[in-house]
Amino acid sequence: MAISVFDLFKVGIGPSSSHTVGPMRAARSFTAHLAHAGLLGAVEGLRVDLYGSLAATGHGHGTFTAVLLGLEGFDPETVLPADAEEALGRIEATGLLRLGAQLEAPAMAGPTPAPPGGPDLPYGVRDMVLHPLTVLPTHTNGMRFAALGGNGEELEAQTWFSVGGGFVVREGGEDTVRDRLESALSVQPYPFRTAAELLGHCRATGLPISAVMHANELAVRTGEQIRAGLVHLWDVMEACKNSALARTGELPGGLGVRRRAPAWHARLSGQDPHRDPVFWQEWVNLVALAVNEENASGGRVVTAPTNGAAGIIPAVLFYATHYAPGAVSRSRAEQEDVVARFLLAAAAVGVLYKEQASISGAEVGCQGEVGSASSMAAAGLAEILGGTPEQVENAAEIAMEHNLGLTCDPIGGLVQVPCIERNAIAAAKAINAAKMALMGDGRHRVSLDEVIITMRETGRDMNDKYKETARGGLAVNVVEC
Repeated sequence: MAISVFDLFKVGIGPSSSHTVGPMRAARSFTAHLAHAGLLGAVEGLRVDLYGSLAATGHGHGTFTAVLLGLEGFDPETVLPADAEEALGRIEATGLLRLGAQLEAPAMAGPTPAPPGGPDLPYGVRDMVLHPLTVLPTHTNGMRFAALGGNGEELEAQTWFSVGGGFVVREGGEDTVRDRLESALSVQPYPFRTAAELLGHCRATGLPISAVMHANELAVRTGEQIRAGLVHLWDVMEACKNSALARTGELPGGLGVRRRAPAWHARLSGQDPHRDPVFWQEWVNLVALAVNEENASGGRVVTAPTNGAAGIIPAVLFYATHYAPGAVSRSRAEQEDVVARFLLAAAAVGVLYKEQASISGAEVGCQGEVGSASSMAAAGLAEILGGTPEQVENAAEIAMEHNLGLTCDPIGGLVQVPCIERNAIAAAKAINAAKMALMGDGRHRVSLDEVIITMRETGRDMNDKYKETARGGLAVNVVEC
């Protein structure tokens, strides 16, 4: 296990981890490379080529504007939506991009004047070169950045791939990435890449899955840092939900999709003022919808493990902190303990999907996004409800088994239909999967590893038009306007 809980759960802006967060991170890394190489002052032009799914659905996913923000040096984990909107408005109004202007800016700061050597360049969305039918060999989410000199010559160029969940890989940097992962493996007490290996550690040590994950995290962070980081993720999830409850009207993008979360919240608050357990599913639905409406609006979310599936884990975590036995009487510190154990167990399962398959909708369809998130949430819930490691693994297996084959075909390339409702359905699946697993003793016919391999193979066999290309399914059979 070389992937951290903080790799799988990252703060970013919507609407997509692979199409917004990843491209912003890649563009920022390219600009930082130029700065470190002392080339910023020599840059007089830019060329950005986007390939495959990034080009095909990038408009609806905010890819093009994310690249602009990354080139200015904005970090997806710290940029506030208001600052992003201000910067994009300036670029649109002036036609000028401040290359690297934010690289040295303090965290959470708004737009600032370009530092020395950071030129203002005439560049915008319309200058990007799109190749929607060209898929580079490494991954369908490919992008190439080139810095040009005064005569149009390339001073520096890099090719990047956004491989799901905000993870990015640079072409030619794969060996470095593998070396880093192997180095991390060497210092972790319980490395694992499969569920069988994970369960083996649990049996050998007597530790639950969350504790195995926590022990591995301790190899690079203190216990206080881990807890603070996990609580911060929970706070961002809660803030995301609350922000959505305050917004009304339609979601951006032109589909005319109404924001339902505020009206649902008002209605539920009237019907269930004292949180009667009979209404648990209505509240879970509300949280999932609220988070994904905020994501669709370009708001600040936690990739869990992707933006398109960002509502599932917050919704199931809401169930865990409000409807699990003893939830209503817990102190804040006790609630934080539950949150930490939930997220650690969920992340351990997320590691298995990253190591053995994919969490990228453009690579394996929505089963890799919503399916993985549902599986992770089921594991987290089973863990905090007292499940054994075998029951937790069973819960994760049940949830994914019944998301196999899920296609990624959002209408208009927007993370709205069917994505928002799909998160609510998958959250309910996760809760049911956890409850089913806890009714058993952990013994079951199909292993989680077998289901993950099946998901990977199903994704490989799936027609490309059902993998975030806007060429099949609802994306072509439903009229956009």
